[in-house]
Amino acid sequence: MRNPDQILSVAQMRAAEDALTAAGTSVEALMDRAGRGVADWVWRIAGRQRVTVLCGPGNNGGDGYVVAQSLLERGGDAVVVAAGEPRTDAARNARALFAGPVLDSEAIVQGEVFVDCLFGSGLSRPLAPEHVALLARLAQSHRRTVAVDVPSGVDADSGAFLSDDLPACDLTLALGAWKHTHSLMPAVASMGMLQLVDIGVTQQAGAAHVLVRPSLRAPEADAHKYRRGLVAVVGGAMPGAAGLAAEACARGGCGYVRLSAPKAVRTSHAIVQADKPDFTKAKAVLVGPGLGRDDAAWQKLHDALGSGVPVMADADALWLLGEKGPAGLTAPAIITPHEGEFAKMFPELMGNKIERARQAASQSGSVIVYKGPDTVIAAPDGRVSIAPRASTWLSTAGTGDVLAGLCASRLGVTGDPLQAACEAVWLHGEAARLAGPAFAADDLVAHLPQAMAACL
Repeated sequence: MRNPDQILSVAQMRAAEDALTAAGTSVEALMDRAGRGVADWVWRIAGRQRVTVLCGPGNNGGDGYVVAQSLLERGGDAVVVAAGEPRTDAARNARALFAGPVLDSEAIVQGEVFVDCLFGSGLSRPLAPEHVALLARLAQSHRRTVAVDVPSGVDADSGAFLSDDLPACDLTLALGAWKHTHSLMPAVASMGMLQLVDIGVTQQAGAAHVLVRPSLRAPEADAHKYRRGLVAVVGGAMPGAAGLAAEACARGGCGYVRLSAPKAVRTSHAIVQADKPDFTKAKAVLVGPGLGRDDAAWQKLHDALGSGVPVMADADALWLLGEKGPAGLTAPAIITPHEGEFAKMFPELMGNKIERARQAASQSGSVIVYKGPDTVIAAPDGRVSIAPRASTWLSTAGTGDVLAGLCASRLGVTGDPLQAACEAVWLHGEAARLAGPAFAADDLVAHLPQAMAACL
C-alpha cells in the first residue's frame, strides 16, 4: 500500500526501491516514472520556454535525461548540461534515448528553469568546488531552480549542507517518498515549495510520517465539564507564563482549567485560580511554564509527577529534570523541549533530529515534542511524526507556553499522549497561519477556536 505521508531515511528508500525491482520493476522503468513525473511539474512552470537540466553521472543524472526527453516530446525546449559521463547502465540508456543537445559543463546557457539532477539522496561528501560553481552559475542564469529528489550538496538524512554557498531552490521534487531532509533544518529552508513524485513506493516499516490535520469531535450531547477533562495548571515564580498556558488550555477543548499560582493572574473568568495545586478530578497536569528553578519549584514538579495524573512538562520543569533527573518519579506523559532543553536532558544522544527524538522517547518513556522550525514528535514505541513548516512568526516569546497549554488540554480530552501531542502541534501551527504576520502569543490564543473548527 502506498503512503504519501511517509518520510524515509536513505537506507529505507533504498530498501523500498529494491523491493520494487525484486517484484519485477526494472531500474529503467523506475527512472522513467521519476523523470516523467518531474517533467510534469517542470512543464507547468516553463511550458515551451528554455529548460536546462544538469545531469550528473549516477541515476539521478539518468532521471534528468528522462526529464529533458519528456519535455522535448511535449514540444518544449530542453537542453542537458552533462557534468561527466553516465556511470550506470540505466543512466547510459537514458542518455542514449535523449534526442536533444548535450552540452559540457563549460557551456554558457540561460533560460526559464534550471533543473538540478547533479547528485541524488545518496550523497554524503562535500561537492567538488567546480560543481558548487556550476550549480551557482546555472541557478543565476535561470529564473527558477528546481531540485530533483534533494538539492545537490545536501545530506538527505540529516538536513545538513555538505558544501557552502549552494543556491536556493524554488521547488524541490521528492522522488517516491519524502526523505528526512525534506523536513529538517537547515536544508529544508532553502528548498522552496515541496512536492512528491509517485514512483510506486509502498509503505515501509519504521518510517516517520508527515503530521496531518487531525479529526476532532465536538463534545457529546450529554457532556459536562468534568467529562470533557479537567486540567490542573501549576504556576510558580513567573505566573504570567502559566496564565498564558492556561488560556491556551481553556481553548484547546478541555472542559475545566484550574490554575494554581503564588499570586493571582489576569486570565479569563472561566479559569479557576487557587494558591496551591489541586489535582482532584484532573485528567491532566501542566507544569513548567513560569515554574522557576528553586527548591519550591522542584517540590511542585515532584508533587505533580507523583499525583497519579498524566503530566505535560515544559520549560522550567524540563530544566529541573535535566538537572536533577527523574528521581524515581513517574515520567511525564509529554515533554516539549526546545533545542537547549533537549541538550540538557539528553546530552549523550547522537544522530539527526528524528533519530535523537526517537531515542529520547524510548529512553524517557515520554512522548517527545522536540520543538523548533522542524518540530519532531516521537513516542516511546518508535512512532514519529514531523510537523510541516509553520509560520516563522512563531519565533516570539510565549508561543511555547501556548503549545504547552494545548498539549495539556488535548491530553485531558483524549488520554492519549501521542494523539494529544500531534493534535496540539497541528492546532498550534494552524492558529499561527490564521493569526497572520507579527502576532504576539496572546493573538495566537485568540485564533485557537478557529483552528479547532478546521478539524471538526
